[in-house]
Amino acid sequence: MGRAYEVRKASIQKTGAIKAKTYALFSKEIYQAAKSGVPEIESNTTLKRIVEKAKKNQVPNDIIKRAIDKAAGAGMDDYKEVIYEGFGPGASTLIIKCLTDNVNRTVGMVRAAFNKVNKSLGVSNSVLYNYDHLAITSFKSDKEEQILESLIMAEVEPTDFEVEEGFITISTHPADHNKTKDIIETIISDVDYVVDEIGMYPKDKIILNDEDNIQFDKLYHMLDEIEDVVEVYHNIEK
Repeated sequence: MGRAYEVRKASIQKTGAIKAKTYALFSKEIYQAAKSGVPEIESNTTLKRIVEKAKKNQVPNDIIKRAIDKAAGAGMDDYKEVIYEGFGPGASTLIIKCLTDNVNRTVGMVRAAFNKVNKSLGVSNSVLYNYDHLAITSFKSDKEEQILESLIMAEVEPTDFEVEEGFITISTHPADHNKTKDIIETIISDVDYVVDEIGMYPKDKIILNDEDNIQFDKLYHMLDEIEDVVEVYHNIEK
């Protein structure tokens, strides 16, 4: 199976944290998008996309509205996206994406998780260079030729375009993510995305031995439980 299948499978199986954390993270992302641009869904493409994902993840409308209203008002919160890189058990590496209003608190909690498994954070770009920053969309369709032609006509150059088991999976530069989705939605008005993500994907994956795998899982779950952590990327073959 190719990368498309792996990405879809990971997305389908991903359970995430409890609903409270999901709601809190989407609330922060919506607030940040609304505050950075216009606090109106139809006038702010980034905000519109995040709200669409929030609704797909069953985030209640009142939480979405409160986050947008807060950004439109005199809210004092200032969330910042920070990325940490770390070395886990065996030859594992991790990239931890966070959204926080207190960097010192967040880095302290992330560092503590690594310390508990006797591992450490790395310096900037000590891990990132082994990952590709990509936007990936995956959906069921048989219109691959029309979609690929439309992408080329719009000067969007996919880094990968896979058709497997009836699914189309498109990898692009993150800057082309919204344009890619606009094209897809023009061709398929009721498209249902199985994957709709911008993330870090390892260039190569590794397999850990049983002992290291137990320690890795322990580290991963500790990181996932930190409220400020949005996503944890890693190079482990699961």
